[in-house]
Amino acid sequence: QVQLVESGGGLVQTGGSLRLSCAASISVVGMNSMAWYRQAPGKQREFVASITTGGASSYADSVKGRFTISTDNAKNTVNLQMNSLKPEDTAVYYCKATTRWLRVDYWGQGTQVTVSS
Repeated sequence: QVQLVESGGGLVQTGGSLRLSCAASISVVGMNSMAWYRQAPGKQREFVASITTGGASSYADSVKGRFTISTDNAKNTVNLQMNSLKPEDTAVYYCKATTRWLRVDYWGQGTQVTVSS
């Protein structure tokens, strides 16, 4: 069982920045990949960014050039640096870990990000 705890959400003005962190209960090196998703009110959960243990990253078109995903293997965390935030980035952000073996997904409880206009 993998436990994930997100932090770093909050209220920020348009154009501002936030840094989300997701602390994993086991080594992120042992994971196949880590990712961030988000869910806005009344909408389905959507992919934001992912990173493999090899360091390959992927981003949704809507956040490319503004968000950066990274891992801190020493702290077993995956981070999401969010710059130039827009009101449409407002959502609950969730961390997901996918195991190497059987590709099982684990989710965190989410952290709220609100961008005011």
